[in-house]
Order: sequence, then structure tokens, then C-alpha cells
Amino acid sequence: MALIKTIKGFTPKLGEGCFLADNATLIGDVVMGDGCSVWFNTVVRGDVHYIRIGNNVNIQDGAIIHCTYQKSPVNIGNNVSIAHNAIIHGCTIHDNVLIGMGAIVMDNAVIESNSIVAAGALIPENTIVESGSVYAGVPAKKIKSIDKKLLEGQVNRIANSYQMYASWFKEE
Repeated sequence: MALIKTIKGFTPKLGEGCFLADNATLIGDVVMGDGCSVWFNTVVRGDVHYIRIGNNVNIQDGAIIHCTYQKSPVNIGNNVSIAHNAIIHGCTIHDNVLIGMGAIVMDNAVIESNSIVAAGALIPENTIVESGSVYAGVPAKKIKSIDKKLLEGQVNRIANSYQMYASWFKEE
């Protein structure tokens, strides 16, 4: 059973139809929309600021979501995939975004809609990832624009697949 911990009077709130892996951890001021999934060894830690997560968001194995005390909360839109071992810290991620495996998104960065942050990328503080872009590298830079095929084939496909994967665990 997932660890859901109240701190400073805040208990995580989940929307309808969410899946939490047995060893996922949610702490404090976390509000999650409908149809989300939080996978194995993931930590969503709203102890020092708030975390708001939209609908149909998957936070994959080993990811960490955290904030900066009294300075930088986390806001995540709808239809977002945060891949394995990514770190999301005090930033804003808009709708229809894929954050790749091992990527790091730092304080006050903004990932605009319909974008991809490539695996292993580092998005430094205060960076704005332009809507419809792919950013990669350390530090990350725009490497190309997203076409409809990439948006449908990666961003939307992965988000929708995680809905299906979560349903496998709910059946048992």
C-alpha cells in the first residue's frame, strides 16, 4: 500500500481513478486530478510547498517531485508523462508534455504545452521550454520542433498507455 503522509495539516488528495503503486510515497500538500498513476519508488513530496497535478498524469518509477520552501511550488497540467527517474523541482509543466527518463527540471522553469524534454536533459532554473519544442542536452537547448506525428506517437501514446498499464494493477 502506498505511503500517504499528512504533514503540517496537509494530506494528499487524489482524483477519481488514480493508481498508486505499493511503494509510492505522497506527502503533504499534493492535489492530483483524475486518472493519474504514481509508479514504484516514486516520491511526490509536498512538505515545503504545494504540488498540483492535473488529469491523466503518469509519474513513472523512481521519479521525484519536490519544491523549494516558500519559493517554488510545482504545477503540472493534463496529459503529462514524467518518465523513470526524472526529477521535477519547483517548476511548471503545462499540458501534453513528455519529460524523458532521467531528465531534471529545475526551479521556476516552465515547460510549455506540446513539448518534450529528452531523456537525460537538464532544464536549468528559469528556463522556458517553448511550446511545440524538443529540448535536449546539458544544459538543454531546443533541438527541433514537434510535428503532429511526434506529438501523437510519443506524448499522447505514452500518456494513454499508462492509463492502460494502471488498469492491469486495479484488476488484481
